[in-house]
Amino acid sequence: MRSLRTRLFALWVMLAASGAATAFLLVEFYRQSASAQVGRAEDVVSRACHEIGDRYALIAAGWRGSAEPTGSALKEQLANVVRIALAHAPGVEGGIWRQGDGSLAYAFPTYEGTGPKTDVPSAEIETIRQINADAWRGGLPVTIRQVGRSQVLAINACPLRGPFSGATAWAMTRVFTGQGQAYNQLLVGLAILAATVVVSAVWLGRILYTWSRKLIALEAALAAHDSSGGELPQLPLTGERELDRLVMTLNATGMRLNDERRRAGAAERLAAVGRLAAGLAHEIRNPIAAMRLKAENALAVADKERRAAALSSILQQVGRLDGLLRDLLTMTQRREPRLAENDLAAFLARTADNHRELAASKGVKLVFGAAPAAAAAPWFDGEQMHRAVDNLVLNAIENTPAGGLIAVRAERHSDRLRLIVHDSGPGVPLDIRERLFEPFVTGRSEGTGLGLALVRDIARAHGGDARLVPADEGALFEIEIPWRTS
Repeated sequence: MRSLRTRLFALWVMLAASGAATAFLLVEFYRQSASAQVGRAEDVVSRACHEIGDRYALIAAGWRGSAEPTGSALKEQLANVVRIALAHAPGVEGGIWRQGDGSLAYAFPTYEGTGPKTDVPSAEIETIRQINADAWRGGLPVTIRQVGRSQVLAINACPLRGPFSGATAWAMTRVFTGQGQAYNQLLVGLAILAATVVVSAVWLGRILYTWSRKLIALEAALAAHDSSGGELPQLPLTGERELDRLVMTLNATGMRLNDERRRAGAAERLAAVGRLAAGLAHEIRNPIAAMRLKAENALAVADKERRAAALSSILQQVGRLDGLLRDLLTMTQRREPRLAENDLAAFLARTADNHRELAASKGVKLVFGAAPAAAAAPWFDGEQMHRAVDNLVLNAIENTPAGGLIAVRAERHSDRLRLIVHDSGPGVPLDIRERLFEPFVTGRSEGTGLGLALVRDIARAHGGDARLVPADEGALFEIEIPWRTS
């Protein structure tokens, strides 16, 4: 699934691409507009050249009945012809040209300068000479287009029929592609586009950067939280309305979840108390019946030895009841773990000292593994955890036949601590594996069924759990809690 940052970056790329495409279309539109202007200019100079030719033909027809003018009179009449022909063609200049003699007449009646323009433009004189020569040689109108940096020059020349051989008319205009309405529209459009794209890109980039930082901060807060206890962290507000709504919803959900977990824990303990009460009634009934029988026998006989044996049996049953009630009180009055730093090597050594003699008396070999190397020792309630591991070791000793092996070790897996007790006994019966950690569930006739329930209760109080792990031989119990360093 793509992240929000990826989508925002894709949006930024699309914005830049759309800006580039729009700029390209505007430039192409301008180019097409400029081409259309040049095309219209060519049509204008073509009509102007024909207009000069038509008026020249009229005045030349009038010369047939009278003497042809010469000298300055001729040039004046031809200049009038050009001036009249171009009077209604804004921006068009032109004249009459003769091969060998050059310009016979020139006029620019719509010139917007301070005075009339009477001279052929020197910058284009060679171009004018060449196009008139081409029109005279070919006998057909000729149009050329000269493209400059800021303007396009459109020139048309056409042959003239009349008394003068080699005479041609020409007309010329300039199209300023770097000026005018189309150019101004292009500049305005590009300026607006550039401003929009730049502002949008900066704004979107700032949003992307801000949201990325705040999302990274939230990710870091979630990653730093120890979620082994199943609780949600209280995340700080980001200042972004949309994100803060999610953060507040998550915080509220976490609080409700924690409340529900506490209620569920309380309900579970109450349910356990109910099961304990039912099991306790069954467990107490047998010792009380045995004590009653022994007491009746002791009262019925005068033999002191038999009385002493009866009283000893009664004391054993009282001890059993006392242990049962002590375990019951431990489960129903659970206290929170008092976390402290614990040396795993010393912890394992103390456990070994507590059970080595009992294991030897049963003919069972007890092996303790080395503690895992770590820069900082783990924190847990040493007293509670000793009691949990002691229960597992005692169960293993009771269920392992002579000559068997019990291995006790501690392991670290990432940020988890595992305390493992593995015996080579017959294993746990299949019919009680699913309910093994429930109170009063036991595979031994003399057991109370509270030891494993206490182990699980202590592990969960530390934010972990206790489980029976499948093994190739015997039974393998594992207590897993978070590896806390402070």
